[in-house]
Amino acid sequence: MKNRLKIQLYVLVFSIFIVALLPAILNGTPASPAVGNWYQQFMSNIGGAQITDITFIDSLTGFSVTSLRTANDSSFILKTTNGGDVWNIIYRNNRSFVKIKFINGTTGFANSFFTIFKTTNSGLSWVPVNLPGIFGDDMFVLNDSTIWLAMSESLTGGVYRTTNGGGNWQQQLFLGSNNPEKIYMFNQRIGFISRNNGSSGYVRKTTDSGNTWSLIVNNDYYEKISFIDSLTGWKCSVFGMKKTTDGGLSWVTQILPNGGIIQTNGISDFAIINKDTIWANGGYVLYPNNRVYSIINRTTNGGINWLFQIPDTSTIDSITYFYVNFINKNNGWLTDKYDPVREIHTTNGGDTTFLTGLQQISNELPKKFKLHQNFPNPFNPTTSIAFQLPQLGFVTLRIFDLNGKEISCLVKEKLDAGEFKFDWNASGYSSGVYFYQLTVTNGKEVFRETKKMLMIK
Repeated sequence: MKNRLKIQLYVLVFSIFIVALLPAILNGTPASPAVGNWYQQFMSNIGGAQITDITFIDSLTGFSVTSLRTANDSSFILKTTNGGDVWNIIYRNNRSFVKIKFINGTTGFANSFFTIFKTTNSGLSWVPVNLPGIFGDDMFVLNDSTIWLAMSESLTGGVYRTTNGGGNWQQQLFLGSNNPEKIYMFNQRIGFISRNNGSSGYVRKTTDSGNTWSLIVNNDYYEKISFIDSLTGWKCSVFGMKKTTDGGLSWVTQILPNGGIIQTNGISDFAIINKDTIWANGGYVLYPNNRVYSIINRTTNGGINWLFQIPDTSTIDSITYFYVNFINKNNGWLTDKYDPVREIHTTNGGDTTFLTGLQQISNELPKKFKLHQNFPNPFNPTTSIAFQLPQLGFVTLRIFDLNGKEISCLVKEKLDAGEFKFDWNASGYSSGVYFYQLTVTNGKEVFRETKKMLMIK
């Protein structure tokens, strides 16, 4: 009798579980994306203004700036002191802000057209910095005295620098109609400028504090660029994410998740935690019922491999989050620049589960489980691994070295029946023999197969 009651109880619990998951299974959408690890925040008091920059100086304190809502309205500087849960307007201006930068907990600069505002009391008051007849499309603040501006206007623009806090400004470069719109300085001597000319552009570099700027990249540009040392850095744009290890002389495109249900329109922002861990925005997953979930990409090996997660909580109509801010491995924010402004926040490093750029190449129902031989084989350094599933199951696809040590988990997620393919980039590994193993479970293990592959560099 007791055993019969136990069985009935198990059946009831299992039935409730299936009913709860049924809409997600039928519609192909996550039942509850990232609940508990990311949570929703809003900037509800800025009307139709757009966020033009956002920065956090610690886990609680952040600042953002906006454009003008209308020609006769105001732009704003906003501040949060509780990690983004509440944002308050602390300053208004009649020109659009484009950049905000803090060099410590109290001193910051906000750049608007023809004016730079400075605070020395964490935003309680703002005073204008001398800026005679110039404005910055972009601003980089190195310290309290040294500020650079990039001005794309063709008649008086170029690169400007002050070394006395705005007492006077020196024009360091003039390229006319090709003047830069972005500037980044790694230190006092080394820096980069860029311009986006539609489908083309350029990146120039200085190694002498802006006195000369050498062309290092043509027909490319950056939305953001950042270096961890004088040689190693990343830049992003509609062309994706690229990395350099020679100070910007050459750039290698990072292989981010793409294909299948993943749609991408480039990378607009990223945050470097350390030399290994980087978060980058850009892209979304589009499910068969046209439900849209933004994704966030992360690497923990310097860009050799990238995985993604779906961090949305209640917002599903944001194509991509535009700004990425992380102050450490646990505290991060993703912000949508458009109205109504949406922001999500994590205090524990995001989700524990990361997904791959897996591509579904067929949704026809296969007759049996099968793990195909990788192609090409031997390979250098990318190969495709395909497999087929005759039924729904939880799938893991792992890579092992010759000693049997797991070196990468390519797939770890629930998949419907169909045929799938994963393109593995092994550029971070040495030549040799590797094994890949497919495991499928559905309450219990229903399939496992291992195959050998060879990489020759």
